[in-house]
Amino acid sequence: MTGRSPRLGPLRKAAPDGRVSRPVEARGGKPRRRGTQPKVVALGGGMGLSASLTALRRITGDLTGVVTVADDGGSSGRLRDELGVLPPGDLRKALAALCGDDDWGQTWARVIQHRFQSQGEINGHAVGNLLIVALWEQLGDHVQALDLVGKLLGAQGRVLPMSAVPLELQALVKGHDPLRPDDVDTVRGQATVALTRGEVQSVHLVPHDPPAVPEAVDAVLDADWVVLGPGSWFSSVMPHLLVPDLLDALMATKARRVLSLNLAPQPGETDGFSPQRHLEVLGRHAPKLALDVVLADEAAVPDRDSLAEAAERFGAAVELAPVARPDGTPRHDPELLAAAYDRIFRMHGRIGPWR
Repeated sequence: MTGRSPRLGPLRKAAPDGRVSRPVEARGGKPRRRGTQPKVVALGGGMGLSASLTALRRITGDLTGVVTVADDGGSSGRLRDELGVLPPGDLRKALAALCGDDDWGQTWARVIQHRFQSQGEINGHAVGNLLIVALWEQLGDHVQALDLVGKLLGAQGRVLPMSAVPLELQALVKGHDPLRPDDVDTVRGQATVALTRGEVQSVHLVPHDPPAVPEAVDAVLDADWVVLGPGSWFSSVMPHLLVPDLLDALMATKARRVLSLNLAPQPGETDGFSPQRHLEVLGRHAPKLALDVVLADEAAVPDRDSLAEAAERFGAAVELAPVARPDGTPRHDPELLAAAYDRIFRMHGRIGPWR
């Protein structure tokens, strides 16, 4: 652990084309050679991972999203129950986030996100979910099918599931039943955990030792940077730490590790959580995990010293930056988040040359 204090600094907003407007420097202050870029792996699920991928594709073309596969609600839950497949929804969202800003990319992003509205069985299903599941059935290979969808969309990166088997998220929740506020119950299912009115104390997966997708493990081991979060803390971020092979890769990789914190507590799942409490529960689930940087929005951290102390337990420095949309909603601004990631990648060095 180190005694580093939170670091503050103005971040320049990305240029209109999404690229940061100043030369990107390598260690020692020298500009990186044109055509070189960091290998980045982003882990998470849902809208949080989409925010990271949308930002990261602006600063590197060597990008992989590793997505949780415990969703059991909505269209994903219905397809999972009926066909026994991985829930495709978060994978679809990640692919949409990697679509380019040109007409082709944005058209396909809208198409795969489109949901049918009807009085029949197709109501609520997303086009992208059906496309992904159809290719799984045709090809019999999760990774090959997702790569093919990415090729169709012109995705600026790759999307992988964290496990090749559908998972159930279970949580120990205090006060899940408001009539029994002191009792601890087991709550089953990601959709239910995300909306619980109680205090989530811990989460685990069923099966307890799920196999990781080998390509996801390889991506983490081969990365220059790994980004964890933002997103629903217990249902999208933490599950990656509960897959043994993936956690081992996170601890063994020579990549630098960034934890990106949420802009606000999530109603239900993390009600009342301070930024440092997010780190505390992460540490309880993965006590041996080390981090290099904790990124937080400067306006979302009322107690900077406490966050710095929590980060130091992971060996991490804190970077505070304006990354929220200016409209006041708890959503990340893609250009500001891209600028924050780019600054972190430059200022905190790297392991070996960019490949």
